[in-house]
Amino acid sequence: MDTIYVFGHKKPDTDAVCGSIALSYLKNQMGLKTEPRILSEINLETAYVLDKFKVPVPKYLNDVKTQIKDVKYKKNYFVKENESIYATYNYMTEKDVTGLPIVGSKNKFLGYVSLKEIAKELIITSSNVLDTSFDNLAITLNASSVFKHNNFVVGSVIVSHENLINNEDKDLIVIGANQKEILNALIKNKVKLIILTKNRILTEEEKSLINKHNVSVIITPYDINKVVKIINLSNPIKSIQRASTAICIEPNDYLSDFIEISNRYKHTNYPVVSSKGICEGMLRVIDTSEYIKKNVILVDHNDPSQSVDGISEANIIEIVDHHNIGNISTSSPINFRNMSVGSVNTVIYYLFLEQSIKIPEKIAALMLSGILSDTLLFASPTTTDTDKEVAEKLSKITGINISEYGLELLTSGVSIEGLTEEEVIYKDFKTYTAGDHRVGVAQVFTTSFLDYKKNIKKYIEALNNISTNNNYKVVCLFVTDILNNDSYLIYNESAKKYIEDAYGIFNLTQGHLLKGVVSRKKQMVPLILEVIEKV
Repeated sequence: MDTIYVFGHKKPDTDAVCGSIALSYLKNQMGLKTEPRILSEINLETAYVLDKFKVPVPKYLNDVKTQIKDVKYKKNYFVKENESIYATYNYMTEKDVTGLPIVGSKNKFLGYVSLKEIAKELIITSSNVLDTSFDNLAITLNASSVFKHNNFVVGSVIVSHENLINNEDKDLIVIGANQKEILNALIKNKVKLIILTKNRILTEEEKSLINKHNVSVIITPYDINKVVKIINLSNPIKSIQRASTAICIEPNDYLSDFIEISNRYKHTNYPVVSSKGICEGMLRVIDTSEYIKKNVILVDHNDPSQSVDGISEANIIEIVDHHNIGNISTSSPINFRNMSVGSVNTVIYYLFLEQSIKIPEKIAALMLSGILSDTLLFASPTTTDTDKEVAEKLSKITGINISEYGLELLTSGVSIEGLTEEEVIYKDFKTYTAGDHRVGVAQVFTTSFLDYKKNIKKYIEALNNISTNNNYKVVCLFVTDILNNDSYLIYNESAKKYIEDAYGIFNLTQGHLLKGVVSRKKQMVPLILEVIEKV
């Protein structure tokens, strides 16, 4: 079973992270194999929650793009360097490929050989030297019988003739010594190897002589002409003169990058080689249409712009959310649970109930944290009675005092010490589209606006730069006072008129206090997008 990744949106908040962990636990109890993941570094508040309840931070998920390892490429398609040219050719024919990677010890990648190079060896090479194993030669010649006295055969190939009777060159490989006198002489001279053709039958006396002098003999059904023609194919494949380089790909490479490479080089086959140089097989261009998508479950979001990179290449099997439905699409029907509540963990609570699965104390604590965080301890206008009811039930499981812990939780993530203005803005930053325009809305929480007010010019400059460099029509930073349930607004200077129209403010100034405004989902984003859509 392939692992299903369960994750929230980019710049994850406590609700998204805790919801991903809780939902992953639920799915695993239902028999699936899932892992919670995060798409970027968690914030201080979320870190506080996970540390408090001794829950490890989920692993980071960089993207869900299709990789070479997801493609059904030709695994273990390669040939050992000492395999014969003949065996390599037969293997290519059997597998219907036009080339193969060559590997050494422990499948270390050494190179690549093509049918074209094998054909060249067969047609052009005129060498009469063999340097191969006895077994390679026996297989190439389809031996019917052998007398093996050496594991390796190194020597010059020559066709039998009468003048060889008195020849004492022991490195000879003689073809067709079928005449009794020549055969006996060659055996006594202890030549390297004798190849008898047309299934020459040996007498008992000849066999005894062969064994006495430790001479290797191969008996083949082929005639002399055929043996001469194919004998060099018994040499190891590593002996072929090949192209000096091969274009290799790694299992972790992206399929989209490979397509670009194949379009540029127009090769048919590409060795798949790990970062450690181990050959894992071969990818043919025609194999790239068949691959396994990564399976994912989206939590606390359903907009592709807020999701993991490569989401369009993944198989979305479920979405659990409490936001407006964006422009996400799937290739087949999925389970999509979306409720008008203040926290995704409220939705997940009901999923536990529907499956009759008990919520462990630690998971309940995470879910309660998500609800208290996203509803700002029930002060957000997105809060529903359902959120409050679920929070009460979770508090009974955990024994947590909602009021005390809620304030403790919200104040845990307000520190901005050591962060630049841009880092503060991107702590919780979301992008939205209105027509052809982009809108960026950041929200941070504080117990005092003074730290922001004294550096307000730097925040304005950072927002201006983000707007200019990333083509945003509006970029806002809402600094929400969690004690008074109000927000202060800082914005890029060119967006002033749009913000004024959104909130009905005349002559808006930076750092303006918006009384009772705390919800990005209901009180910030919709008002701004409505104005921008009319531009």
